Amino acid sequence: MYLLGYDIGSSSVKVCLIEASSGKVVASDFSPKKEMLITAVKPGWAEQNPQDWWTNLKLAHEAVMHRSGVNAEDIKGIGITWQMHGLILVDKDQNLLRPSIIWCDSRAVPYGEKAFETIGKEKCLSHLLNSPGNFTASKLAWVKENEPEIFEKIDKIMLPGDYIAMKLSGEIGMTVDGLSEGIFWDFKNNCISKDVTDYYGIPESFFPEIIPTFGIQSTVSTAAAEELGLKVGTPISYRAGDQPNNALSLNVFNPGEIASTAGTSGVVYGVLDHLDYDDLSRVNTFAHVNHTPEQIRLGVLLCINGTGILNSWLKNNFATSLSSYGDMNDLASLSPVGAKGLSIIPFGNGAERVLENRESNCSIHGINFNIHSKGDILRAAQEGIVFSYEYGMNIMRNMGMDISVIRAGNANMFLSSIFRKSLAGISNAVIELYDTDGAVGAARAAGMGIGFYKDSKEAFASLEKIAVIEPQAEKRAQYLEAYEKWKQHLN
Repeated sequence: MYLLGYDIGSSSVKVCLIEASSGKVVASDFSPKKEMLITAVKPGWAEQNPQDWWTNLKLAHEAVMHRSGVNAEDIKGIGITWQMHGLILVDKDQNLLRPSIIWCDSRAVPYGEKAFETIGKEKCLSHLLNSPGNFTASKLAWVKENEPEIFEKIDKIMLPGDYIAMKLSGEIGMTVDGLSEGIFWDFKNNCISKDVTDYYGIPESFFPEIIPTFGIQSTVSTAAAEELGLKVGTPISYRAGDQPNNALSLNVFNPGEIASTAGTSGVVYGVLDHLDYDDLSRVNTFAHVNHTPEQIRLGVLLCINGTGILNSWLKNNFATSLSSYGDMNDLASLSPVGAKGLSIIPFGNGAERVLENRESNCSIHGINFNIHSKGDILRAAQEGIVFSYEYGMNIMRNMGMDISVIRAGNANMFLSSIFRKSLAGISNAVIELYDTDGAVGAARAAGMGIGFYKDSKEAFASLEKIAVIEPQAEKRAQYLEAYEKWKQHLN
């Protein structure tokens, strides 16, 4: 028996097939091999054609099925995860009305800010747990004002994963955690927010059926079965946005548990068991995958835009004589904690929510031409990223989170021993690294959705921990001193 996981990213679509009993990956692949096209008609815009997601899903799916040799009849569940906050619009015949406005598109910021003021700060935060910001609801408001001819044709709105489920089954649905990531969900009244829909003028008919995160949401249609070589009726039994799903992939379900990623941007995601929010909306609160009105499970999400992108910028523009990130890490390791007094502010990838949507840009502070070298700058960059995490994690701690263990996949910045040790050192948390990714997590969750696994403990029993990084007590004071110096340069 096998389970499929589909991960719809903005760079590529990844497909993973696991053997259900052992949890082992049988085959995985991704498409395209180069990054998917993101169209920016104007500065700050970012759109993708959802049909490209489907095309690349089919290519990666075909490669996985060919490589595995598994019979379609033996696949018993499908899980889907996706790039969060995207907006997809279809008409009554399920035809796309326009490209998707994806997560990093900033055109809707003024709409969200005005909604925050008009609906009221206290009401937004206490009911939505966020400012409407630049999320899906505000993007829909932009379409209403700027493309009224399209708005009039809308039958249903969706998130990226809902679109893929529609292509697989012909049916449209949204989960509560999906509605919450779009800032459509009222947590106090446990329903679609009347405040948001009334203010933006969104008809209730735009919303599809609300479906459970785990369970038989729909099944593979005849048309999709023919396109993919799947069995008609194969259950689609799980879906969630990429950050809740990344937490799930790391077996993070319970209050106080923390997951992290550190790719182009970086995330720390923790689980709360009570309704709470940051007064300044510097971190976001959404429904976690196992949230119910009876058992509150919220995911508090800290996102740092300037993470791995700083490291890659340095590689491409500064450390060009070094052939790999490993070489960069080796050179940086020759520099001591604190990089001899150097501080780098990593916020060079747009407005940072943790800074209340300020765009402070990247900056280097304290260079002394007589003592500093390339390795010091490379170390200061990684420490600067880590310090931005710590800055945000203090907001999460003020919301009642005890950050003592951070779980992460063994990928991207977490491959760097400097990054791992610095994060453990400044946060005083144990770092646990696991061999998993979003597509694998979605496949495991599909097994929970069909009831093959009785609970998360059984589903993730085979999750492999590959490393543990303990805080170095003897260097704690050095990390704290460097962090305090770093904070002085925030503006």
